[in-house]
Amino acid sequence: MAICNSPGGEATSSSAHADSDLGFSIRRRLGGKVKAVTDLASETVTESVAAVLEAQKLVGEEGSGGDQVESEGQVVRNGENGVADVAANFAYRPSAPAHRRVKESPLSSDAIFRQSHAGLFNLCIVVLVAVNSRLIIENLMKYGLLIRAGFWFSSKSLRDWPLFMCCLTLPIFPLAAFVVEKLAQQKYISEPVVVSLHFIITTAAVLVPVLVILRFDSAVLSGVTLMLFACIVWLKLVSFAHTNYDLRAVAKLIDKGVDLSASLNSDHPYDVNFKSLAYFMVAPTLCYQPSYPRTTCIRKGWVFRQFVKLAVFTGVMGFIIEQYINPLVQNSQHPLKGNFFYALERVLKLSVPNLYVWLCMFYCFFHLWLNILAELLRFGDREFYKDWWNAQTVEEYWRMWNMPVHKWMVRHVYFPCLRNGISKGVSVVIAFIISAIFHELCIAVPCHMFKLWAFIGIMFQVPLVLVTNYLQNKFRNSSMVGNMIFWLFFSILGQPMCVLLYYHDLMNRKETTTDSSLRILNSS
Repeated sequence: MAICNSPGGEATSSSAHADSDLGFSIRRRLGGKVKAVTDLASETVTESVAAVLEAQKLVGEEGSGGDQVESEGQVVRNGENGVADVAANFAYRPSAPAHRRVKESPLSSDAIFRQSHAGLFNLCIVVLVAVNSRLIIENLMKYGLLIRAGFWFSSKSLRDWPLFMCCLTLPIFPLAAFVVEKLAQQKYISEPVVVSLHFIITTAAVLVPVLVILRFDSAVLSGVTLMLFACIVWLKLVSFAHTNYDLRAVAKLIDKGVDLSASLNSDHPYDVNFKSLAYFMVAPTLCYQPSYPRTTCIRKGWVFRQFVKLAVFTGVMGFIIEQYINPLVQNSQHPLKGNFFYALERVLKLSVPNLYVWLCMFYCFFHLWLNILAELLRFGDREFYKDWWNAQTVEEYWRMWNMPVHKWMVRHVYFPCLRNGISKGVSVVIAFIISAIFHELCIAVPCHMFKLWAFIGIMFQVPLVLVTNYLQNKFRNSSMVGNMIFWLFFSILGQPMCVLLYYHDLMNRKETTTDSSLRILNSS
């Protein structure tokens, strides 16, 4: 059948004849012009329907008078008299071929990454919610509600007042560093003296909290908090001293007439300002510069919502730790002294709640808290992390998951090593050694034991970097291999193993200390 539009708006229809059932064509006349639609005999079923719909669309948009084409039901109406089901006549005849070209199954290796898997993703979410809901119910039925009022604060926490006082004295070290830089700016002290004084100040900023924690038998959580503050102060002071050292060197070259405009990316002149240092010490960054990009205002409603999220996710972390992790580690054995398969079962069982806590910690600190702090201080650069969950190698993960530390390492460790003739590989190892030392300090000092588990765990990342880089180069077309290795070794096996090691060593230390105290009392 052909559909024509006459200039006067009168619709006529005529029958089209063909030698075979599939030899039909659709024709239409618009203002005296005839447009032919290709022979449907050579089209697939999908292409036939598409051609019919295209013809209907054209007639519906450009037709006049009583002509109307509706796509619903694939029916073409010519005026008010003629009705024909084009799709049924042309596309679905028994003799029409059902298979026209080579096609892959959606889950085949060649086509799987070209498909949308939104439905499977939704299924995974539903299964995850169902499984974890069952685990929560099973845990509550077995242990009851284990969270007590003294989880966050109790009368025993008052014993940690020396650590609190030590935390309040940490601003003394930035003040001392400012005095040194001010004397250096006025040229009252020489450069070697400046370097020596900064070395003493930065060392004391870490050493004093370590001695206070080791002197007083405080809670592990209080010791970890103080060590984190001390390490942050140390990193900031190193950046402050190193940046001002470089600004002085640049200023001297400019005074000598050297043109550095093409090589410098900084527009900040050398000026030691207390206000800049004070802002830097509380800003969510570890890299000092005299000024930072700033936002125009503080969104109070947004800040309030982030605080609510922070409270909720902190509560979720506390629930998982008290309800799942503590019973698991208390009912476990030392992973290096018991049966291998039993230890492996404990590690795998601990990996799921430990992963949840780690993800909540990341979200609370790197997203919520740092963004709250940035909003209150109107700090503009809020790239505190990148999409580390898509990391294809361990090296990519360490470059993306903690951007403040990564920028500090690149700025004050990696490139200075390269400028001093050290190779890239050795520079990377030096950066990992520094990271391993601080991880060990933040865990071993509050636990009052130095087993070097955290140090070994961080240094084990170096061979993993080599392995995942090799696999990434070998399987260039697949980004899943390195990503799965990262999740397996870092989150599923590595962290639960460290938790078990430190817990049992800590319990052994406490038992040894208690036995020694009892022997002393009995002997007296």
